[in-house]
Amino acid sequence: MSSIIRVGVGCALFAATLFQPVTVSAAAPAVADCAALQGLAAPDFVIHEARLVAAGPAPGFQAANDPPAELPEHCLMRATLSPRTGTHGESFGIGFELRLPVAWNGRFLFEGGAGMDGLPFPAYGSLYGRLSPNALSRGFAVVRTDSGHRSSGMADGRFALDQQARIDYAFNALDKVTLKAKELVAKFYGRAAQRSYFVGCSNGGRQAMSVAERFPLYFDGIVAGDPSFNVSHVAVRSIWALQRIARIAPKDAAGQPVLARAFSEANLKLVEDAVLRQCDALDGLADGMINDMAACHFDPHTLACHDKSSAGCLTKDQAQTLQALFEGPRDPQDRLRTAGFPYDTGMTLAWRSFYLGRPDSGNSSPVMQTLMGPTLVYHSLTPPEPATNPLTVNIDQAWQRVAQTAALNDADWTFLNSFAAHGKLILYQGNSDPGLSAKELVSWYERLAVDTGGQTQDWARLFLVPGMFHCGGGRATDQFDPLQALQDWVEEGKAPERLQAQGSQLPGLTRPLCPWPKVARYAGGDPREAGSFQCR
Repeated sequence: MSSIIRVGVGCALFAATLFQPVTVSAAAPAVADCAALQGLAAPDFVIHEARLVAAGPAPGFQAANDPPAELPEHCLMRATLSPRTGTHGESFGIGFELRLPVAWNGRFLFEGGAGMDGLPFPAYGSLYGRLSPNALSRGFAVVRTDSGHRSSGMADGRFALDQQARIDYAFNALDKVTLKAKELVAKFYGRAAQRSYFVGCSNGGRQAMSVAERFPLYFDGIVAGDPSFNVSHVAVRSIWALQRIARIAPKDAAGQPVLARAFSEANLKLVEDAVLRQCDALDGLADGMINDMAACHFDPHTLACHDKSSAGCLTKDQAQTLQALFEGPRDPQDRLRTAGFPYDTGMTLAWRSFYLGRPDSGNSSPVMQTLMGPTLVYHSLTPPEPATNPLTVNIDQAWQRVAQTAALNDADWTFLNSFAAHGKLILYQGNSDPGLSAKELVSWYERLAVDTGGQTQDWARLFLVPGMFHCGGGRATDQFDPLQALQDWVEEGKAPERLQAQGSQLPGLTRPLCPWPKVARYAGGDPREAGSFQCR
């Protein structure tokens, strides 16, 4: 398959036949076959709808940057497992959507979620702005879950006040929905799926890593993109970063820091340009992309010239703050707590959006404040403290107080020998992702090699994407097809030596994405062609 993806049952059944396979003919599907799935309902399994959907354009929700999707004829089921009343009187239950194509390819795919989940995302297998055939259109049966709760938005963490809801979000929904969906697939088609895959980005990437760690026998292949695998500590680190920026931000009339004006557009452009001058050509070609992340050692103090910043320099406070943000927080003994961030090309857009907000809209809240603030006070801290202002949290104390949630929720295990014995894992990460660090994922991957005997490349490969923001975007070759690469690896034994990639902001240009620690290096020829680069 050459398509490109970036790199989100009526009562008509008689009781005697209720649990017999429901067969579907690709040539002549019957509406009754799909509606008959309604007969599988039970007190702990509420079916909201089961109906045949005609082929055509995808209705309703489209993810950001997602082109209109053409869907095949398929059976759509929406259902809830284990409905219950929570500790504060809320209604809970593990909701999921399952789509079963009439022309089935014999494969099952679980599509990961986003943010704090809780929203009715469709199960297309499309994943964050992918350009062409989603997994459903490729013939996969696709399922997606709300992770056990309903939310007002992806930053709504109120569900985490309930213990069981935390457990469902962490991993239980993945377990229960996988087993139920596989059961339904087998009943609908009259046979089990031949292969099972999990693909997700962001929180979906965390979920992807989580199933490899907690349910190592469920999936044959897994793609984890820009995974928030250590989200409990990411929440603390993000709030720490906002607190550091607040120290140097100008104050408004009420004395509150205006984060958006801590760095001007000129300041950020100055840093981005300086990073490119120093690191762009380390791979053999100055092309606006930094392929050799590990060799890029930039010092923002080289741009500090006096106490008043301008288009040509930073203040010492600005340079010191940038250095701290890219190194990461330190503990009371002055030891770094994290691997830090790589310097890349996303300063003027992604970094501003996540940490500063727009300077032309007053004291606008950056993404890290609106997303990670609720994540920290509702979800990561144990016990939760929803009334707490994240910008006043004691970071050293918070780092310790997220330990319980991290043990329950985060996907940072590295002892994966059961999955490694049969499955394949592809990870990818944008180097300009301002929220989730490529260096932290590399650190995890290198620990994985140690803890699984050093043969990691035989079953798990990590691909870094220069210039890519969170799950996509940026001046980057952020459009590629990890799902087809995964299939080729799982089903044909063809390990991905490189992923062919292109980008909407770079028309006509292609690049290889190389498995870490290899780097795409220019070897001569047309600099716009992936074939002119070698992974070495």
